[in-house]
Amino acid sequence: MDKGKLVPTSKNYKKLYSYQKAEAIFDITYYFVHTYLQRGDRTIDQMQQAARSGKQNIAEGSMDAATSKEMEIKLINVAKGSLMELYEDYMDYLRTRNHRIWENDSAEQNKMREIARKYNDSAYYMNLIKTRPPETIANIAICLLKQTDYLLAKHLEKLGDQFLKEGGFKERMTSMRLNYRKKS
Repeated sequence: MDKGKLVPTSKNYKKLYSYQKAEAIFDITYYFVHTYLQRGDRTIDQMQQAARSGKQNIAEGSMDAATSKEMEIKLINVAKGSLMELYEDYMDYLRTRNHRIWENDSAEQNKMREIARKYNDSAYYMNLIKTRPPETIANIAICLLKQTDYLLAKHLEKLGDQFLKEGGFKERMTSMRLNYRKKS
């Protein structure tokens, strides 16, 4: 927090790993739905919108943080919910087509976790998925969604702790106004 400033400088949300992963998830989803789902399928719009909502709400929440910790928390939670909706869509895709869902601690899932710990940029994943079948792409997306969900849960936990310790914008406004009066 910027000490002494009423409206602190907004965070650079593009540096957040959760945002970077959400951007990769959006790009993967856009490619996936336009490549492997039939035109006219309502799932295309639903998956695209859930992916977009995840990414955009992280950005908006981070920008709103300067004046509303409450709004930041709400929007990060909306992002988390949207990405979990997308997770369910990918799970449904695999299940309804009798494709394998990578088991916890399977070789594929462990390898993908390792990759996802190293890379956050969308370009890396777009190169990776263009040579894979749809069931592999869906499983890759699921791994990234799980990681992003974890990151967002940790982010929400940190935001809650910050709010308890520092308060919100209204408290900062009141404190600064009272300090100004004392000095005047």
